[in-house]
Amino acid sequence: MQVFLKMLMIPLDNTKVNVVVRITHKSYPKGAKTVLILAHGAGAPADSPFMEQLAEELELQGVTSVRFEFHYMQKRREDGKKRPPDRAPVLLEAFMQQIEQVRAEVGPECRLVIGGKSMGGRMASMVASGDDNQVDAVVCFGYPFHPPGKLDRWRIDHLPDVTCPLLVVQGTRDPFGKLEEIDAKGNIEGITRLCWLDGGNHDFATLVRHPLDQPDLIREAANITRQFLDDYAGV
Repeated sequence: MQVFLKMLMIPLDNTKVNVVVRITHKSYPKGAKTVLILAHGAGAPADSPFMEQLAEELELQGVTSVRFEFHYMQKRREDGKKRPPDRAPVLLEAFMQQIEQVRAEVGPECRLVIGGKSMGGRMASMVASGDDNQVDAVVCFGYPFHPPGKLDRWRIDHLPDVTCPLLVVQGTRDPFGKLEEIDAKGNIEGITRLCWLDGGNHDFATLVRHPLDQPDLIREAANITRQFLDDYAGV
């Protein structure tokens, strides 16, 4: 996949690694009709194998993506130390900054979609539930409905306030929200379309005996995203 990195430059005599700020396709933003701002999950960066393939598959579907990293992940790149995500207000502010920057780059005619993997998707849905929401749709890949095994801590209270179409693509074996758990919960207000990837876990990986593997399910997720944007967002 053809990408370029926008990095925070560090002097040559500094032993710290460069910090990835954004990853985009080389064609961005020239002629892009649809741009998806894609945020990573809590534990893996913007250039993880999952995010790399997802961005490539979305590009093949005509959805150009911009991946960015939250500040805590950038700090981890600097010193190599694992740290938990920042609190929600800090993450949301970083997301809003990306929206403002991308909108300035692509212009008013481009359809702007936001989303992400797990925590990144949850933050995107929270952005879209605000009064100043300026996006056309939200796409969540592996939504963290609840912490694994903790069905008393659902993270869905804000979803009814989302003011644009919302897609959730979920693996049926995802410990953050399995098929049977969501079915038992009943209709979750605010989700426009909930699509299940058979056999997928939180990273859309399948068991060895399953006929499809992780790349197959990521490809399917991109196809579902394209169809959703066609149906609901006019993208």
